[in-house]
Amino acid sequence: MTRLSEIKVPDVGNVAEIDVVEVLIKVGDIVVLEQTVATLETDKASMELPASSAGKVQEVFIKPGDKVSEGTLIATIIADDAAVAAPAAQPVVEKVAAPVAEPVAPPPAAVVATAPVSEPAKLPDTPKSALGKAHASPSVRLFARELGVDINTLSNGSGRKGRLLKEDVKNFIKNAMSNPQTKAGAGIPSIPSVDFSVFGEAEVLKLSKIKRLTGQNLSRVWLNLPMVTYHDEADITDMEAFRNSLNAEKVKGEIKITGLMFIIKALVAAMQQFPSFNASLSSDGESLILKKYINVGIAVDTPNGLVVPVLRNVNNKSINELAAELAEKSEKARLGKLMPGDMQGGCITISSLGGIGGTAFTPIVNAPEVAILGVTRAKMQPVWNGSEFVPRLMLPLDLTYDHRVIDGAEGARFMAVIKQNLSDIRRLLL
Repeated sequence: MTRLSEIKVPDVGNVAEIDVVEVLIKVGDIVVLEQTVATLETDKASMELPASSAGKVQEVFIKPGDKVSEGTLIATIIADDAAVAAPAAQPVVEKVAAPVAEPVAPPPAAVVATAPVSEPAKLPDTPKSALGKAHASPSVRLFARELGVDINTLSNGSGRKGRLLKEDVKNFIKNAMSNPQTKAGAGIPSIPSVDFSVFGEAEVLKLSKIKRLTGQNLSRVWLNLPMVTYHDEADITDMEAFRNSLNAEKVKGEIKITGLMFIIKALVAAMQQFPSFNASLSSDGESLILKKYINVGIAVDTPNGLVVPVLRNVNNKSINELAAELAEKSEKARLGKLMPGDMQGGCITISSLGGIGGTAFTPIVNAPEVAILGVTRAKMQPVWNGSEFVPRLMLPLDLTYDHRVIDGAEGARFMAVIKQNLSDIRRLLL
């Protein structure tokens, strides 16, 4: 007995337009009850459309890229008992995996033409064939959505008939994070371009090479490192009194000692006590590389942007030696004469805004280092000593660290040691 039946889009809630992602049947196919005939997708979920009747496909009325709604006719089925019985022994999975490239539909170029005009952000080397609707199961689409990946930017998958698998999504993310030219991470949309001249007069000023490279590095660090910033204050009243007495003894022309020299020494002593702050995480994230030397980078503001000259083997140098070396490298930085070697090999960085002001900020770790110490302007504050308030010079400190290497308790203990060293510089002799 032969009869004609229809497969329509069922009740899917109050959704006006649903995208047709895949059509898994073609004219002449034999389908069984509940076999997936098409994959539909809304802005919130993907769904597999099951066959509501079994038989031979007479006609298919949709194609990838179409928009459908409740009641839209998908296909007509000739329900012939003899035709249905013949392939009954065949596994359903073979029918589900029916070739997608052969449906009665316009060629792939026509499908691309129906894609939205505004394409999502993609890697610079994404092939043109990747645009349009990707071939992937709902589970893979859900997996990509959870990771923030627009699956339509992926090229043909490694599965049968070019279907995308979870491994393809993982590989896409790995390539995106390792590509230094990528301006947007996997699934992170780029900031749209704006014509500011529409609102008034504007001038375009090209960024210096230093600022461009610094921006790229900071963006890469921000996307890759889970960073935490810990804020605290150190009492440097006695340290400042000692520093002023040292400078008073210097003759004209000698380099003055700044508070930064004592901060370097206090930081080095803490690093010797906490080796994980003098380390780097391996590129695969499986090992911690502990360094047996201590080089400190000092962020220096120059007319062309921020640079970080590195002071080497600071644990073996005196306060006066460090002051002379920093003065020399700071001058070279301002004149643009620093060599690449002068800015390499740092173990930790200090970023000081003390000469400008502020009470706190959140410095970004200078990877592959795992921590950076921020310093702002010290100020006199009333401090309770147990019996009365006394004026003390308090220095704000901001420690940002890579949470993959350093946990919160270790970060707090590290800061506590720095504070002790600055509050009583005699500890640096121990």
